[in-house]
Amino acid sequence: MNATHLIEGDNLNVMRSLADGTFQVVYLDPPFNTGRRQERQTMSTQKSSTGTRVGFGGANYDTVKGVLYGYDDAFEDYWEFLEPRLREAHRLLTDSGTLYLHLDYREAHYAKVALDALFGRENFLNEIIWAYDYGAKSTKRWPTKHDTILVYVKNPKTYFFDSDTVDREPYMAPGLVTPEKRERGKLPTDVWWHTIVSPTGSEKTGYATQKPVGILRRIIAASSRPGDWVLDPFAGSGTTGAAARALDRNTVLIDRNPDSIAVIESRLDVTASPTVPESLRSAR
Repeated sequence: MNATHLIEGDNLNVMRSLADGTFQVVYLDPPFNTGRRQERQTMSTQKSSTGTRVGFGGANYDTVKGVLYGYDDAFEDYWEFLEPRLREAHRLLTDSGTLYLHLDYREAHYAKVALDALFGRENFLNEIIWAYDYGAKSTKRWPTKHDTILVYVKNPKTYFFDSDTVDREPYMAPGLVTPEKRERGKLPTDVWWHTIVSPTGSEKTGYATQKPVGILRRIIAASSRPGDWVLDPFAGSGTTGAAARALDRNTVLIDRNPDSIAVIESRLDVTASPTVPESLRSAR
């Protein structure tokens, strides 16, 4: 039975309390430093005799607004905030472990320089582009429809990567491959075409910037084994925990936003704690 620990508090303090070399995967999805508040409100429909929307069978429905979730995404000195957390992530990785840092175009190039210095350029594994095509599009520039995930390993000689466990994709030119290959599908490249979480989809929690389970499943499946530990210091809506649980991995999720804690407790049926379990604590 895998374990899911939800810690409520400042992630830097919590990370400093964790033991060296505990985690096989550390996934960081920090605020993107957009300079604005991120918000999303849950929406649902319910039958109503006075509803203005007509649905199946001619029934009337009303749109019901739910809880508004959000956080401030602005820092006076973003890298003063993020760099110490990256240093802790490096310390917490196992010798075969992998770091995934999820950012957008505003900070990704700065992050590459910082991680080259921290991990060493030889430990850079991939720059993953997560591409999607959803939402409004600018007519005054090329629309920005991708995020960047930088991938670094703790040790380039011993890191773990299992491509056989990763979900496959259809070939773009299926007529050019054998029926066997076509049936199996191809291994994803470093460009991942995957839709965002639909505001009306079953996966939605209502939390702003929620990431799809499919993205985290791919990361965790490739870079860890069943029973390994996964850390997400910016837990958000708890997608890392949901993906890890489905893959029989153990997780530590950290967040200090009350909205985030409420979503994760409901989504994963866990109770937040202010401290890490004794078995995971640093002896320092």
